[in-house]
Amino acid sequence: MPEQEFDVTPFDVEGAVNYDSLVDKFGTEEIDEELKNRFFEIAGDENLYVKRDFVYSHRGLDNALDEYEEGEGFFLYTGIGPSGKMHIGHIISFYFTRWIQEKFDVNIYIQVTDDEKYWDRDITDEEIDKYAEDNIREIAAVGFDPDKTFIFRNREYMGNMYDGIVKIAEKINNSQAQSVFGFEGSTSIGMNFWPAIQNIPTFFEEKRCVIPAAIDQDPYWRIQRDIAGKFGHKKTAAIHSKFIPALTGPEGKMSSSKPKTAIMLDDSPEQVEEKVKKQAFSGGGDTLEEHKEEGADLSVDTSFQWLRSLLLEDDEELNRIAEQYSSGEMMTGEIKEILIEELNRFLEAHQERKENVDQKVEKMMYEGYLAREMWEKNIDLELKR
Repeated sequence: MPEQEFDVTPFDVEGAVNYDSLVDKFGTEEIDEELKNRFFEIAGDENLYVKRDFVYSHRGLDNALDEYEEGEGFFLYTGIGPSGKMHIGHIISFYFTRWIQEKFDVNIYIQVTDDEKYWDRDITDEEIDKYAEDNIREIAAVGFDPDKTFIFRNREYMGNMYDGIVKIAEKINNSQAQSVFGFEGSTSIGMNFWPAIQNIPTFFEEKRCVIPAAIDQDPYWRIQRDIAGKFGHKKTAAIHSKFIPALTGPEGKMSSSKPKTAIMLDDSPEQVEEKVKKQAFSGGGDTLEEHKEEGADLSVDTSFQWLRSLLLEDDEELNRIAEQYSSGEMMTGEIKEILIEELNRFLEAHQERKENVDQKVEKMMYEGYLAREMWEKNIDLELKR
């Protein structure tokens, strides 16, 4: 059977993604059992997303672990584009990043791209400001260490970064940007300049930068890996996650602009219940008789995939659900009820933390140790000509 067509870029995902093919296409490496076990051993704990292969691919993670064990360490970098309210697909990456910070005791830099979204989307300054403030509060609710976390908005912090960005921009030509990102003649010159801005945080420290992000963001770091040596810096490492499938089915990914596809972080228990019951794509049979006879296709069932990859820690319970649902013993309505319960538990805890994050936001942006250090610093780079 021929493989279904799909397309993955930093800006869009279309079709049902074949993640093995994507590893080959992007030239990354899968996180095999040996590397997974080593990661957990050094961390002193397991992580659900890695254990269940939701986080599955990497560039240079083995090198970062080598340097960590040798005492050199690493630092983390990730970000958010403030073009709308955040959904569960956005926040999971931040929870994984927080886990790494906690287990390895490292700094993290979080870039809020209020410049790129202005160039890339039909969105006003007022809308960007509103979404940026809300997105930052959502990120703060994840629970990062306020003294080891720096959250910055590009348009506010640009003066501290610009010297370094100028040096990076000199080393990225139009052919590279067009080849990696597919920019065309009609593309804003802001977006052509954007890869230089996106890459500056990878140079914030002398250590290796490690970036946890969805695999569609990998092209940005390919450029960094091409130019890092020109500044005497290490090539960045990346840890790639799959996409959380849309509520409505396995093709594409969740989108804030398509409410039916997503569970938003501010959804009420009633909204979660309604969305899951009405929109969650089922791998069960079309009729009761068919379902009991053939069981559910777990690979396309949204409820099972979300429980497996994101929410249900208990391996025995997951195995029970898989066995009963795939055999037709469990009905679609039953697994949806389990998903509703787990989603509401996750959201309730997150929303409670968000109510009390204002002081943490101030520390992460301006007042904490790392924030004060960064505001006093001019990020310049020395070219190795």
